[in-house]
Amino acid sequence: MDATRPVLRPGETCWRIETADRLAVIVDAADYFSALHEVMQKAQHSVIMVGWEFDTRIDLDPRKEPDDAPHKLGRFLSWLVRRRPDLRIHLLQWDVGLLGTLGRGSTPLRLADWLIGRRIRLKLDHAHASGAAHHQKIIVIDDALAFCGGIDATAERWDTSEHADDSPCRVRPTTKRSYGPWHEASIAVDGAAARALGDLVRKRWEYATGEKIPPPPAVKPLWPETLEPLLKDFPVAISRTSAGHAGREAVHEIEALYLAIIAATRRTLYIESQYFASRTLAEAIAARLADPDGPEFVVVNPESAQGWLEEKAMGSARARLLALVRKADAHKRFRLYTPVTQGGTPIYVHAKIVIMDDTLMRVGSSNLNNRSMGFDTECDLSVEVTEGLSDEDSLRAKIAGLRTALVAEHLGVAPRQFERAVDTANGSLIGAIEATRGDGRSLVPFEPPDFGVIADAVLRENDLLDPERPARRWPWS
Repeated sequence: MDATRPVLRPGETCWRIETADRLAVIVDAADYFSALHEVMQKAQHSVIMVGWEFDTRIDLDPRKEPDDAPHKLGRFLSWLVRRRPDLRIHLLQWDVGLLGTLGRGSTPLRLADWLIGRRIRLKLDHAHASGAAHHQKIIVIDDALAFCGGIDATAERWDTSEHADDSPCRVRPTTKRSYGPWHEASIAVDGAAARALGDLVRKRWEYATGEKIPPPPAVKPLWPETLEPLLKDFPVAISRTSAGHAGREAVHEIEALYLAIIAATRRTLYIESQYFASRTLAEAIAARLADPDGPEFVVVNPESAQGWLEEKAMGSARARLLALVRKADAHKRFRLYTPVTQGGTPIYVHAKIVIMDDTLMRVGSSNLNNRSMGFDTECDLSVEVTEGLSDEDSLRAKIAGLRTALVAEHLGVAPRQFERAVDTANGSLIGAIEATRGDGRSLVPFEPPDFGVIADAVLRENDLLDPERPARRWPWS
């Protein structure tokens, strides 16, 4: 691949590129929910939330005592519209995702109120191919600030970057039963990039409901006081996936982006993903591993998927593709790790992050699985440092610093300590991880379990949970 050609190309690997006045990567949902609670109180005209699922019972900031603004999501949104007469809130949730909320205390009752509400409008998104999911996770406030990533405003997502073994705040909303450590990521942008995401979610609302939401009037910047920007005045690419449906053409920008990133990586590709189940991407990685001068690949996954059936499908796919990649890895440049807490408890990885060398960063909703490449609705944001920029070295250092911070978090060490390990390993990310990881909080090399011949063969033939493209007819259609 031409090293001077940018990876982010409108109409191919992304939809459009717009400038963000400020951009920040938010790691883990504690800081994300706290930022939401802060900036949504400044909303004047419009809040649009699109997601896989919403749970009105969640506490947006359980570390703090309640103040004038409620912390529970449902009460908070209702409080916002009472306080701001001109404010309208639109929520778009995947229709099948609603099934998971029916037994959740007050959530179904509040959602029922919103289904017929005027100032808080909830709609269920069924405008997708049969069997597909609405998987985008985007919140846009007055077109002045937007969040896009992998975090749904639902239960069992809140956690801090410490991922403590016994966190008193990491409990289910009603039962107060504890849940396991959870690793997430999202991006905040303002300026023209936020307005572009406003265009995207309004169009998605129109597809799902037939209704048009007018753009809000211009307002002053809403950037959270607690959020330190990673980049300023920088171009941001928006990439999408959606299956063809109801006369709309399919969009596969995210798959094209992943393939372009794999082809363009020179030294190291670092990936955090919920799955490793896309054959297309695994074959592309295997091709680079066969190259004697190819890059290193480090993938961070959860130890297992959620639920027996999902683990059988996604886990068996991961085992097969891992065998494919390792067969091609003659030069030992591929590693798949799973993070664990100080006490050895697996940390569930729900973040979707890609960092290519020190030049490109991508955070979004898409995973390394087939659905994210061509079936579900997805949205990712990316930035790329191209050659010739006046502050190129500083920008590269910021992207490399984000990767260092992520790996250091998983290893339970200070970022500077891990930077020294990379230097000692002559720039090898794998060498630095292997030299740094140990007992307690760490990254553990993944070895797939035996799924059994019958279960593996059945799921291999059907691939119902992770199809590459829409089928003409599904068994449940």
